[in-house]
Amino acid sequence: MYRLHQAREDLLARLRPLALDAAGLLRAWDTGRPETLPLLQAAASLQLLESAGTTHRKPAFGLTHASVGGRTVEVREEAVLATPFCTLRRFAKDAADPGPRVLVVAPLSGHFATRLRGTLAALLPGHDVHVTDWTDAREVPPSAGPFGLDDMVGHLMDCFEALGPGAHALSVSQPAVAALAAAALMAEDNNPARPRSLTLVAGPVDTRIDPTREEALAKLLPLAWIERTAVATVPPPFPGAGRRVRPGAQQWASSVLSDLPRHLAAHLAQFRNVLDSDAGAVEAHRRRYGELRAVMDVPAEVYLDTVRRVFERHELALGRMAWRGRPVRPEAIRDTTLLAVEGVRDVTCPPGQTRAALDLCPNLGAAKKRHHLQAGAGHDDLFEGPTWRTEICPVVRDVIKSND
Repeated sequence: MYRLHQAREDLLARLRPLALDAAGLLRAWDTGRPETLPLLQAAASLQLLESAGTTHRKPAFGLTHASVGGRTVEVREEAVLATPFCTLRRFAKDAADPGPRVLVVAPLSGHFATRLRGTLAALLPGHDVHVTDWTDAREVPPSAGPFGLDDMVGHLMDCFEALGPGAHALSVSQPAVAALAAAALMAEDNNPARPRSLTLVAGPVDTRIDPTREEALAKLLPLAWIERTAVATVPPPFPGAGRRVRPGAQQWASSVLSDLPRHLAAHLAQFRNVLDSDAGAVEAHRRRYGELRAVMDVPAEVYLDTVRRVFERHELALGRMAWRGRPVRPEAIRDTTLLAVEGVRDVTCPPGQTRAALDLCPNLGAAKKRHHLQAGAGHDDLFEGPTWRTEICPVVRDVIKSND
């Protein structure tokens, strides 16, 4: 199956430039008369192939400048901590006061951390921003060992240690359980590097609440069946040959099918944009789907752990989670402000699933717990686009500032 996905990816990579060249030729024959409209429609259809299929090419973060105190400063990427599975990446600014340190925990669910470019860009002017830049698992040799949910929790604790005391954290979507578990373990140890605030954006803390169709299926289907159909072995010649992974192409296909009407509407709009020669809208669609089509393989261990421990057993929500044999006690969190962000129209992580984190921390005072429910927002709106920039990011900044 993996070889089939890769063969399709390679074929589309060859077809895309040919389709764009053919589209250019058809547009060159346009005379502006009604009888040439079919040529323009054919050209627009060919141009849609630009958004077809997947690629494993990681996009650039592209964060080279930021506005600080009314002036533009340069931004450079620094590797603060590197392991085979992840690089803790800092966006260092040429500013005397870079602002509070913030760790943005990116999802490990099939896309590169560059998917959070908008999240990082909005935080960058006033904060010292770091991000978990996960590695495409097919590039990690089997000799590096497995990487499951416990390893993810351990890595996040290492990241907090690398940032030092006084840092804050923002977790987006999938890693909510790992981020909350890391904060709980560090709080119980009275670790000075524990985060001062933790924002959970649309994370599946308790999937018993208004479960999605995928979550319901994950609970009903035997794990052995899920493993057999969703996990593949990386073939040669990739460095990770022999490693078991959840293929990024397969994850993207599942994501498209789960929200097919929205993707069809987006491509139909792009067809019209091309016909209308709306260059701005065409480029915006190209950039968005260029990012969405860039996929990475996920270690099979973390994928299956998420299915089993988060969606099937609800370990953290039921107080049964252990990290390498040690109980995880969210009630140990006493001085880390917790912000839960949800969207009314989020069908990926419905309202209530993230807010459950607040109830798991009974020893946090009311002033240390905040819940933000964003009207009209879907899943992606909560961390990218105008809703994130104008409605949600100011709330996050306020939480960080008041606890810094």
